[in-house]
Amino acid sequence: QVQLVESGGGLVQAGGSLRLSCAASGRAFSTYAMGWFRQAPGKEREFVAAISTSTESTRYEDSVKGRFTISRDNAKNTVYLQMNSLKPEDTAVYYCAADRLGVGVRAYYGYYEYWGQGTQVTVSS
Repeated sequence: QVQLVESGGGLVQAGGSLRLSCAASGRAFSTYAMGWFRQAPGKEREFVAAISTSTESTRYEDSVKGRFTISRDNAKNTVYLQMNSLKPEDTAVYYCAADRLGVGVRAYYGYYEYWGQGTQVTVSS
């Protein structure tokens, strides 16, 4: 079982920035594609961003394109989500997830086998 631990959430004003981190256990981190998902109260889990094993490919949900950047440091077993120009509608619990198959950058949450506990991001107006 891969352990994923998110951090970096908090309360920010609209227009502000946060950087989320996800620390992963195990030696296989570099073989997993990694993704970020979010879920707001009463809403379905939503894809945010994903990054391939070697960082050559990234994918973003349309509403965050140009504002969010996903990156990874395989030497540190860590994936990041830099969030800029935050909006109140970005408020959600953000989850880090690992796609064990490690093929491409997939948006469907069902492809991700391992999940972190989530970190709350709240954007005030």
